[in-house]
Amino acid sequence: MSSAVGVDDYALTRVPPSARYSWWSVAVQRFGQVSALSQFLLGATLGFGMGFWEAFLALTLGAVILEVVAVFVGVIGVREGLSTSMLARWTGFGRSGSALIGLAIGISLVGWFGIQSAVSAQGLAALVGVLPEWGWSLVFGLVVTAIVLWGFGSMAWTAYVTVPAFLVLVGWSIISELSRHDVGALMASAPPGPQLTLLQGTTLVAGGFIVGSIITPDMTRFNRSVADVVKQTVLGVTLGEYVIGLAGVLLAHAVGTSEITTIVTSSVGWVGILVIVAGTVKINDWNLYSSGLGLVNFVGTVFGRRVHRGLATALIGLVGSVLAAAGILDAFTEFLTLLGVAFPPIAGIMVAEYFVVRRWRGDLEAARAGGGLPERAPAWVPATLVIWLVAALVGRFVEVGLGSINALVVAFVLYVVAGKLGLVRGVGESRTELVRA
Repeated sequence: MSSAVGVDDYALTRVPPSARYSWWSVAVQRFGQVSALSQFLLGATLGFGMGFWEAFLALTLGAVILEVVAVFVGVIGVREGLSTSMLARWTGFGRSGSALIGLAIGISLVGWFGIQSAVSAQGLAALVGVLPEWGWSLVFGLVVTAIVLWGFGSMAWTAYVTVPAFLVLVGWSIISELSRHDVGALMASAPPGPQLTLLQGTTLVAGGFIVGSIITPDMTRFNRSVADVVKQTVLGVTLGEYVIGLAGVLLAHAVGTSEITTIVTSSVGWVGILVIVAGTVKINDWNLYSSGLGLVNFVGTVFGRRVHRGLATALIGLVGSVLAAAGILDAFTEFLTLLGVAFPPIAGIMVAEYFVVRRWRGDLEAARAGGGLPERAPAWVPATLVIWLVAALVGRFVEVGLGSINALVVAFVLYVVAGKLGLVRGVGESRTELVRA
């Protein structure tokens, strides 16, 4: 496949030391993921139903959960230099199981890519006009696709521009609104809407970015050390949750509604256009990037065909943009929410296998010494599929506690128990295709 479609970005191979980036380059992108416009809406939702300090506690608990998940799977990513769906081959799922993960990631994130494009299109159509919503959906989606075609390096430069721009512009709009109010009084005021419990608030925070935490290896494979992963995760997630989330809480108290996007953008006139664009580009590029990696692994595994990451990205970006323009993505929201329940067990199983059970850890380490991949991978791991299903059902139907965390913990515990009982065994074996970086 010609590299004219973009760069392959080590989609099916380890990222070599020479291609890794400083922790700051990765941290800016991590912060960009967590400080998007959607984080404002999350903060406003919390503020509409909770007092300031209750919302602060919910954000804290949610951030800690996300950081723990992101650090553990992120450490696996930096050590092995592999994407989430590729790592899954040797962290409990086997080759065919990893294809299912790749497909789930691909479907889920292309859906969110389309939804984010549609959200931006609505704002641009209202503030700029010129094009209808469907036209802006296409334009926005295709611009992000062009950025992602050139991989991590292009996305890093985009983050250097959009993250500071978003913070400055949002800071301006927040100050414009809050300067009309007594901030101390807002912090002490009762929530303007129906009350949310601490559990409900924490669930919103943790659930809002749990998929982003689980696909952390797609990003941390470009880090240089475990310390870099910890620094960027703690800094990026903590600042993203607090700076943007708490601003949303205060705005909800100030205006008495959770629908603050229009207020934020209209309060600063045309600058609102830039807020929308900057706030969405820097999360949507990662939605598309990880979706492309998942699709490459799925096609390679199921059909035995080597698909260039750039081509996969172009196709997914086009599909997501067209779906956003067609306005049919709203119908996918329920499906995407349900699919989100399937992601937390993936992290629980991967962490349990890599750090505790270690059934295939030795194969990864031996191959890492030579810079390649293990020659073989199990085709299926039946115990893992059962655990994945059971944990997902627990997350979906057990109403005590946080659904996403219940699913993750249940998967971790069950996999460790299965490993100790000798039930974690591969069925069938497949050779790893040799792919040049």
